[in-house]
Amino acid sequence: MGQLSDLNWLTRFLSETPGDEQVGGSSRQVPNACWSRVLPTPAPNPKLRLWSDEIGSLIGLDRGEAEVLGGGKPVTGMDTYAQRYGGHQFGNWAGQLGDGRAITLGEVDTGSGVWELQLKGSGETPYSRHSDGKAVLRSSIREFLCSEAMFHLGVPTTRALSLVTTGEQVMRDMLYNGNKQLEQGAVVCRVAPSFIRLGSFQIHAMMGDKETLESIVEHTLKHHFPDCGFDEDGIIEWARVVAKTTAEMIAHWMRVGFVHGVMNTDNMSIHGLTIDYGPYGWLEDYNPGWTPNTTDSGRRRYRYGAQPQIGAWNIARFLEAISPLVENTDRLTEVLEFYISSYEDSMNQIWADKLGLSAFIESDSELIIELNELLQKVETDMTIFFRELGSIQEPNIEELKFAFYDESSIPNEEWNAWLAKWWERVDSNPDREKMMQTNPKYVLRNWMAQLAIDAAENEDYSVCEELHRLLKAPYDEQLVFESNWYHKRPEWARHRVGCSMLSCSS
Repeated sequence: MGQLSDLNWLTRFLSETPGDEQVGGSSRQVPNACWSRVLPTPAPNPKLRLWSDEIGSLIGLDRGEAEVLGGGKPVTGMDTYAQRYGGHQFGNWAGQLGDGRAITLGEVDTGSGVWELQLKGSGETPYSRHSDGKAVLRSSIREFLCSEAMFHLGVPTTRALSLVTTGEQVMRDMLYNGNKQLEQGAVVCRVAPSFIRLGSFQIHAMMGDKETLESIVEHTLKHHFPDCGFDEDGIIEWARVVAKTTAEMIAHWMRVGFVHGVMNTDNMSIHGLTIDYGPYGWLEDYNPGWTPNTTDSGRRRYRYGAQPQIGAWNIARFLEAISPLVENTDRLTEVLEFYISSYEDSMNQIWADKLGLSAFIESDSELIIELNELLQKVETDMTIFFRELGSIQEPNIEELKFAFYDESSIPNEEWNAWLAKWWERVDSNPDREKMMQTNPKYVLRNWMAQLAIDAAENEDYSVCEELHRLLKAPYDEQLVFESNWYHKRPEWARHRVGCSMLSCSS
């Protein structure tokens, strides 16, 4: 374990892909480049508030160094930059986007792996699109806690090392409704094998820049997909890996009731990792039509139930982007079909595990369809329902009443009929251990995150720390935390901003 200056820093992305000749500067178009060098903006009064011992150990770093992790002067070995990429936002091509409020410190070679460290909220870059490049405390807490919570849920994700408050006030319009307010600034250091996205390839393809496209594909294959060669067969195999890992990630989202909220192609990792924790949310009521994103409240493009289809749409845009490198483009269509079959296979296994079945068989589809219809009939807490299902001793809805918001509205006869079918299917003996390791008891519900934010805004980080501990073991009973955190959404949170609705504002 050591300090940031003791780490083995690499600059592979900068040395192997074309970059911007100008250092720093204001928002601008940066053609024929994958990155721009830029320095983080030092915080006036940095304070380390949250720290992940797990990630510190992973990269060999002792707790501390709030100044650098809050945007201070880079240490020797770092070569800081912002990545350029494009993307489809809400289905429309948005052109050049890039790291508008994220700055990569560099890559760290630990000997057992290489990890990219990136500061989110550390100042303006050429891709800030006339914004300040800063982040606020509420969004930074949400990113830190959810990154770590998702990992322990078994959902592929980027990780979080630290959260540093900057000591400055940042102006934000939380709901984009003209009500601007000053909020506390903060910076999260997030960690991943890389922050390359689907949009990292789209930008060059859409601009007709095949040379730059080839360079970033070659870099990506060399370091992140070394089993895939830089020829047509290798590129197709790489695309299959991206399709499969993306499908598996989204299947895990569906398993735990997570809604990303802004599945633009620039927010989709090439590694099949959950990335860019903005207006995400967790299903409270089992409503497949729900989205936490106020910007998407009209079309609900990124609603919970649509996430698998949006994943396919995004993969199709990725395949279009790499098509200039493939002579037989019919093979790309086959990759898209592989995404669909991979998702179906993943969900079949997940449903078998959620319901404690020994294995999924075709006739189980009808049981699952009936269950999904029943869960939507009245307001039903998804997390509690599936958790409690693993404990019932007889097929009677009386044992599951805790999962319903209004017990008087429960369609008892329909539920008992379904439970009888399920009970017969599992021979009165569901695989309870499998159910308990698939259906979490604790997830980072929005109202839980909001309580942590409320306390932190008053200099109390104990709720953040408690949730950080709790969510490291989301499948354990943890009875000491049960009374505080294992219950349905409280009524005060039903319509509160930050609990029921959020925006992309950071």
